[in-house]
Amino acid sequence: MTKLVLLVEDNASDEKLTLLALKKCPVENQVAVARDGAEALDFLFATGSHATRDASHLPTLVLLDLKLPKIDGLEVLRRIRAHDRTRDLPVVVLTSSRQDEDVTQGYAFGANAYVRKPVDYGEFVDAARTLGVFWLTINEVPSPKLTR
Repeated sequence: MTKLVLLVEDNASDEKLTLLALKKCPVENQVAVARDGAEALDFLFATGSHATRDASHLPTLVLLDLKLPKIDGLEVLRRIRAHDRTRDLPVVVLTSSRQDEDVTQGYAFGANAYVRKPVDYGEFVDAARTLGVFWLTINEVPSPKLTR
C-alpha cells in the first residue's frame, strides 16, 4: 500500500534532496509538497486550492519546516494538533533552525520528532531516508476509526 507523505518545505534544494531520499525508502510512497504553511493547512483540511481533495485521506507522515512563508511551521503544528481528525498525525519537524527555543516550542506544540537538517548533502539524504524508513515502515499509528 502506498504511503502518503506531506512535505512542507519552501527551499527548493531541500525539497529535491528530501524527495530523492524518500524515493530510496523500501516502502512505496507518494509525496505531496506544500511550499508554505497556508498551503499545508489547505492540503490537510481540504480547503482553498485543495478543496477537491479527499480530506479523509490523511498523510502517514508530515515533514514540517519551521521557517515558512504565510504561516510558520509552529502555527501549522498548533492547528494540526487542535483538530480532532489530525491530532494524532505523525509530524516531524525537519528544519535548519539551530535555535534551542524552536526545539522546545516544537515539542511543546506536539511534534513527534525534531530533526535539524544536516548541511552536508550525503548526511541530509541519509537523514531524510532514515526518517522515511522509520515513520513509514516501523512506526505504528492508530487506525483512523479509533482516533478521537
